[in-house]
Amino acid sequence: MGLPFVVLAAATSIMYKNMGISDSQIAFWTSLIMLPWTLKPLWGPFLEMFKTKKFFVYTTQIFTGVLFGLVGISLQLDHFFSISISVLAIVAISGATHDTAADGVYLNELSPKQQAQYVGWQGAFYNIAKVLSSGVLVYAAGELEKRIGITNAWMIVMFSYGIIMVLLGIYNMRMLPSGGEAKSVHSVKESVDTLKDVIVTFFQKKHIWFSLCFIVFYRFAEGQAIKITPLFFKASRAEGGLGLSTSQIGVLYGVAGAIAFVLGSLAAGYFVSNKGLTRKTLIVLCCFFNIPFAAYAFLAIILPVNVYVIGAAVAIEYFGYGFGFVGIILFIMQNIAPGKYKMAHYAFASGLLNLGFMIPSMVSGFVSDYLGYREFFIWVLIATIPAFIVTWLVPLHKVEEEVVAVETTEEVAIA
Repeated sequence: MGLPFVVLAAATSIMYKNMGISDSQIAFWTSLIMLPWTLKPLWGPFLEMFKTKKFFVYTTQIFTGVLFGLVGISLQLDHFFSISISVLAIVAISGATHDTAADGVYLNELSPKQQAQYVGWQGAFYNIAKVLSSGVLVYAAGELEKRIGITNAWMIVMFSYGIIMVLLGIYNMRMLPSGGEAKSVHSVKESVDTLKDVIVTFFQKKHIWFSLCFIVFYRFAEGQAIKITPLFFKASRAEGGLGLSTSQIGVLYGVAGAIAFVLGSLAAGYFVSNKGLTRKTLIVLCCFFNIPFAAYAFLAIILPVNVYVIGAAVAIEYFGYGFGFVGIILFIMQNIAPGKYKMAHYAFASGLLNLGFMIPSMVSGFVSDYLGYREFFIWVLIATIPAFIVTWLVPLHKVEEEVVAVETTEEVAIA
């Protein structure tokens, strides 16, 4: 699930930066092409009607792998930016479809208690993509750039992404549980009626508007910081950046960031499984998620030369990110997804979650260019305030309430 998203959100930023594209162009286009992760609810319900969830998981993985290969080839062309961005947009559609199906497997195969128990592991494995993409393969790209040039280096990296996705697709074709059989559909009208019912029942959920505000604003600061951070690391010191090489960035993300993130995700999983999703635990998770962005503000102000200081800042932010991101995932699973259309409603919520990331990311390049890196990361700290407000105010309810309500509705309908 994580690899296509992380490649589009982070790795491509470094690639295009090295190939001479401006920060504002990079931030805008690599954010815009992630729109399918927001729009996936529009076709998510149709995945409930055909084949199995497993089928859509492995087919989109293989298709995404082929597309990454085409991205690698496109880098050799004269108009590489427009062509590669177009292919990456198709990657986003495939990746968003894959995520909807994979979430359906998770939700349908596990009980609410198991969902809470393993959400930390899910987050850890999802974000192993950060280790592989932003760490290992970015480091490899940096080393290859010195030997075969930037274009050839990133072509090989894109081929590597493709091979990994194809192999995962073949593996999951054999090993993944089905995630539930498709519902019988006899006409296009019936499909459209089902989609309408999905939308109507979604917005009829208890406290839905409060919940939507929460999932949109929880990532408001992150959407800005995550997009600009690798560009800040790469930019020269004359431009207010840290002047790191591609390989150094790969090591920072792949070692310091990776270890910290996995530890944060696992710690959060055990934390919420023991405490449950209460107001107090949600506020703690929000603090872990947002306050560590101060580490990047520190780097932008001090501009340290010592790579260990930079690595420590990355580790602090990644631990907080891994710990805090569990909160929003579990909130969606237990406060929004339960009901008649579990997978489709999870897709709606996670799509809007991506919107809270995408819109700030799209404008972050323009804001960074206008303010400069130091003032930009100070602004990011100010941008965390909405997350704390919505976390304090959003109503919470137990999973059992939603389950009982659905079962009661179905019993009445049968009667």
